Amino acid sequence: MIKALVIDDENRTRDLIAKMINSFGLDIKAISAGESVVSGLKAIEEHNPDIVFLDIQMPDGTGFDLLRSIPNKSFEVIFITAHEEFAIKAIKFSALDYILKPIDADELKVAVERAIKSLGNKKEESQFDALQLNIQPNQKRRLVLKTQESVHVVELDSIIRCESERNYTSFFITGGKKIVVSKTLKDYEILLAGHNFLRVQQSHLINLDFVSRYDKINGGTIVMKDASEVPLSQAKREIFFKILENL
Repeated sequence: MIKALVIDDENRTRDLIAKMINSFGLDIKAISAGESVVSGLKAIEEHNPDIVFLDIQMPDGTGFDLLRSIPNKSFEVIFITAHEEFAIKAIKFSALDYILKPIDADELKVAVERAIKSLGNKKEESQFDALQLNIQPNQKRRLVLKTQESVHVVELDSIIRCESERNYTSFFITGGKKIVVSKTLKDYEILLAGHNFLRVQQSHLINLDFVSRYDKINGGTIVMKDASEVPLSQAKREIFFKILENL
């Protein structure tokens, strides 16, 4: 049976999450143990869990501090958090999972099922390293891109553009590298908002730092610094040209 450990500084929340997980009828047993970084580490050592539900804010530090103290993380991690926008963004950039307080049973069940599916996949330390950088306010953000074969950690200023292919997104990286992930372009449009990316057409999201020029021929095309050409939709013309004036 799969073993899950719930670490949270609120006894009621911790016990509630464990009780809810145990009521789902899945092949999983949840244990409520650990209310701080120190007791959480002891609980992980004692129970050797497959999945850890980890509170972010605890009396003696954060869930991130706890993870930093474990050299080989062989378990899935699902963070428990209130609406802490910066922390949530860091978790999303690192391609890790989270649930929001107050806990919603349906969202919790989906998170549990997702974690169960991921069990057995090799955990990449680079993903947790990226998380530790992403939670530092003055560090460059790293985006974790997970494919079936690999986990890629890329800096935002190395992404030239993204292109949607049905429910997949292709990332075009400096040096001619292409990474295809099974998430939609909309997911990345939301995640990269505020980081100088613009969706210029239904299938295209570009890094504005890599715009080389705009060609008026053939209905109008954005030429990127890698010589790739991207169409510009009528709806985005005004905002694109406004930004172009300030580049």
